[in-house]
Amino acid sequence: MYKLVIVDDEPHVRYGLRHYFRWSDFHIEVVDEADDGHAGLQLVDSVKPDIVLTDVRMLHMDGIRMSTEIRAKYPHIKIVFVSGHDDADYLKSALQVNAIDYIFKPVNLQELETVVKRVTDELEEERREQSLIADMQVKLTQSMPLLREKFLMSIIRDGAAQPLRLQERLDFLGLRLPVTASYWVIIVQIDDSADVVDVRSARDQQLLAYAVLNVCQELIARYMEGYAFENRSGEYVGIVYGHNDREGVEDQLFLLAEDIRDNLARWLKLSVTIGVGERVSGLNALPVSYMRAREAADRKWYLGKNRIITMDSLETDEDSPYRFDMSQNERFSSALKAGDPDPLLQELDIWFERIARNRKDGFHYGRIFSLELILLSNRLLLELNINDRELEKRETELWSRIHRQETIRDVRMLLEEHLLEVCERIQDKRSGKARNVIERIRSVMDQRYAENLTVADIAASVYLSSTYVSLLFKQETGETVYEYLTKVRIERAKELLGDPQYKFYEVCEAVGYSDPSHFSKIFKKYTGVTPSSFRDQLT
Repeated sequence: MYKLVIVDDEPHVRYGLRHYFRWSDFHIEVVDEADDGHAGLQLVDSVKPDIVLTDVRMLHMDGIRMSTEIRAKYPHIKIVFVSGHDDADYLKSALQVNAIDYIFKPVNLQELETVVKRVTDELEEERREQSLIADMQVKLTQSMPLLREKFLMSIIRDGAAQPLRLQERLDFLGLRLPVTASYWVIIVQIDDSADVVDVRSARDQQLLAYAVLNVCQELIARYMEGYAFENRSGEYVGIVYGHNDREGVEDQLFLLAEDIRDNLARWLKLSVTIGVGERVSGLNALPVSYMRAREAADRKWYLGKNRIITMDSLETDEDSPYRFDMSQNERFSSALKAGDPDPLLQELDIWFERIARNRKDGFHYGRIFSLELILLSNRLLLELNINDRELEKRETELWSRIHRQETIRDVRMLLEEHLLEVCERIQDKRSGKARNVIERIRSVMDQRYAENLTVADIAASVYLSSTYVSLLFKQETGETVYEYLTKVRIERAKELLGDPQYKFYEVCEAVGYSDPSHFSKIFKKYTGVTPSSFRDQLT
């Protein structure tokens, strides 16, 4: 309901306006009335009406003066004049106070209804606008974190796009960032992000980001001042500043970085690398500090993970170009063909040491170098007619894994593991060792079939890795280790089932199965009949 106040010095006019018009039809309630301007002002202050219906000429204070004061204090209140004086000066005054209308006495109810309809339409439109503005304000408040993050991302990349309006923008976003101050940018990168972050569900990624930002922001507030935000998946940026002398602030900066790293490791079990940019003066220079912080963080490929890397770490002592000439190709090729790991590892040491000195492009060269060596090893395997689908499949995965690594040490480990396996395959091929190994593997299963035997147990018995045992056995025999072991067990079970003194469960345990139901299924799969049916056929 809209609230209406009637102000008139004639009691019968007030009575008539109050009782002879259907105010409720227009959702209006007459809340009170007054007999002059002074009383009217007090009433308006008290009840805060939506509409004031007032006479023009009254004792003590007329309607024009009262309306002027109402308009100054409550510009939203709608004012309608009712007067028995057709006076141009009054009409002009009514226009000056932005009255809705001017009705002459005696009041015509039809005319009053038209005016009231127009007033309520205006009030309704204003309420809709206010509701829309309130809704937009709520949405703006809800989106404020996103707007702040978008602004911070833009300022580290492009600086202040409109320097003259920068303070206005900061005030709007509620960011306490002095335009002129000593600033640093730090970058916090989650190590092995592809394995730690990307494998999580979208919900868990959001929870992780929230937790990391919470730790970073809390520690920034403890040591310095500034803000942290997520720059991209697995990477967070801190914009920090301080008010102390430069040396004191830089000490706090490094304490902050160390505390962020240690707390993320302690509470979230995360390893992170933190790049610290150089000091800059003012928000406009933040892109410089950001780029240097990024360069620092990206140098973890040779300095290692879980470190705090500063500008000092970017100094280079040698800028070695990448060249993989024919002589080096021949040395690697010879080492692989001989199946000799020692010269191969020596060549790897020389090359990776040289790559690490090229701190600008070394990581890129290291990947290319690793992929060329994988191709070289593949060609040698083909030349020697060593074909293994499992190895080929793992080589394809290896390419992808090398591209996901974040440090040159991890790339080296993957490459070395692969090349040593290639050496072992070539050595086996040249020495005829494979056939001997297969016989030893079969002998272990022939003798120990009654045990709960695993590939790891078999591999340990022949002093080889379980992976190599599985791949070699499949390559040389065409069947898996478990397929052969099952055949041995089934053949022995047939022999035992032919002797009536052995009960069914005893046969099951004697050939290495603890679950009779499972044994029965395996037996039927290999023989076509159940153990009991097989025994019946023998009698």
